[in-house]
Amino acid sequence: MPEAIWNEDVSPIVFKKISPRCGVEILDFDLSIELSQDLVDKIEHLLVNAGVVFFRDQHITREQHIQFGQRFGELHVHPAVPSPEGYPEILLIHADAKSKGVAGAGWHSDVSSDAEPPAASILYMKIMPEVGGDTLFSNMYAAFEALSQPMQEYLLQLKAVHAPAKIYSSLIQSEKVASRNQASTHPVIRTHPISKRKALFVNSIFTREIVGLSKKENDYLLRFLFEHINDPNFQIRFSWQPGSIAFWDNRCVQHFPTDDFFPQTRTAERVTICGDKPY
Repeated sequence: MPEAIWNEDVSPIVFKKISPRCGVEILDFDLSIELSQDLVDKIEHLLVNAGVVFFRDQHITREQHIQFGQRFGELHVHPAVPSPEGYPEILLIHADAKSKGVAGAGWHSDVSSDAEPPAASILYMKIMPEVGGDTLFSNMYAAFEALSQPMQEYLLQLKAVHAPAKIYSSLIQSEKVASRNQASTHPVIRTHPISKRKALFVNSIFTREIVGLSKKENDYLLRFLFEHINDPNFQIRFSWQPGSIAFWDNRCVQHFPTDDFFPQTRTAERVTICGDKPY
């Protein structure tokens, strides 16, 4: 399987790879300060090529979290999940002893049912259990490149329907939000608008069917692709600490938050960067 080929000279940023195919951790970096455009560009370069960028020991306000996200584009407002009062750009992700489960527990890219799915997400961890609560990330560049050439060529012809997660129906806040909460059709393989690399773009939470296939064919192919995404060779597992930040690219990475810490508390806040129509 080919490795990503990219320029690793992003000085003065110091980083270490988490694995050969997915994830880097930027070391000794303070996100509470105003960043130059050069640093923003270098962080984006790492994001686009490694799929997910991690920061440790951060201490930022909600305003700083929002401002950091805005350096990479307009911020997305989630179509169903409510935000903290006065901060519509922030999505609260919380689970405790009263929760029925963890939001997004399954492989997915965020809100892929949108006509223009989010480009990236920035999650800031506030409260963590003593053990558990990790998040897995899987590189969809690597998932595509691991397929045989005939399978790649076949999938490049296909489109799939992405529909809102079932839980959304009970969370719709207004008619305006409900109008956004519709299914969208996207290519099964998308081209990243910056790197121009191809990535697998179906996921087990939002993808409902592949256009034009019979039910039997659809079920077999989606099952195969979902199992393929689950290959550990594409993945990393990130162990959070309070103050950790993960910045992932939904166009080339999927993630899976573990649900292994009940009844302990896990609280995080996320800002999400708007994307464009997959092609």
